Amino acid sequence: MYFAWSDRFEVVWISDPDSLHSRNLTRNSSAAVTVYASNQVWGRADRGIQLFGAAGLASRGARRIYGRRFTDYDADADDLPVYRFRPRTVKLFDERSLAPGTLVTARVTRDGLAWSKTEVWA
Repeated sequence: MYFAWSDRFEVVWISDPDSLHSRNLTRNSSAAVTVYASNQVWGRADRGIQLFGAAGLASRGARRIYGRRFTDYDADADDLPVYRFRPRTVKLFDERSLAPGTLVTARVTRDGLAWSKTEVWA
């Protein structure tokens, strides 16, 4: 899936309203997103981020976020709906910057991220 993001950790994407995830969001806005490089190798220093929050149809401003990442995107010519995911919590796993088996959880606030806890797996 192609997606864009804002500096507030929001994730924006365009999707067919008949797709399963779009239909699910009309019934329940609770959502989670995981972003990682799929070419990572098990047992080496991995990294990724998990985001937990709510998602749904977005306003016109979300198209601008999408257009900043994909400069060939023409918002005026696109009639598919735009969705926006707004996280409440993020979990960061970055064994290169942190330590093996370390997971940092933070809350998303108006001022940025606020640390919640650090977990270390033995």
